[in-house]
Amino acid sequence: MKVRDIMTQTPVCCGRETNVGAAVELLWIHNCGMLPVVDGNKKLIGIVTDRDFCIALGTRNRLPGDLTVGDVATARVISCKADDEIHVALGTMADHQVRRLPVVDGDGVPRGILSMDDVLVHADQNKWEGSCELSSEEVIRSIKKMRGQQFPIIHHPKPAARATVLPREASIGPRPINLRPRQNPV
Repeated sequence: MKVRDIMTQTPVCCGRETNVGAAVELLWIHNCGMLPVVDGNKKLIGIVTDRDFCIALGTRNRLPGDLTVGDVATARVISCKADDEIHVALGTMADHQVRRLPVVDGDGVPRGILSMDDVLVHADQNKWEGSCELSSEEVIRSIKKMRGQQFPIIHHPKPAARATVLPREASIGPRPINLRPRQNPV
């Protein structure tokens, strides 16, 4: 199975100078999560995702119209070709921990997008006829590899030691408060 067989055709693209507000509108209208960024010759020069926009707007204290895609986009692009075997493209996605790959032609012009959604929809296709080219097991292994990134471990502080309750006779002043939880009789 080739990438061209399952990729989303005709990708929606934007330029570096596109403002973030307009780019987010493109994502919304076309129901996608990634835009290839192209230069004046329509050649792929970067990508920008919905996550990139969220992080940029949440951390820069600027309006979407004041930022350009060039301010936010990732210039290091991992891509594939339409004639690549789907197994190779899936391995590339897993190795680089990305869920979407721009599909480019020989000139570097985007011709489609390969997403994990596309891969999942086509997994186990024709399985019952015995001609399955993309098994669900292979897809699951790739997803696990993608998700194998280590997240930081958050250590919570230990709770403070409980206060000791003195017997009434030993106390000076008002009666001390009992900090032990009440136990309900059974």
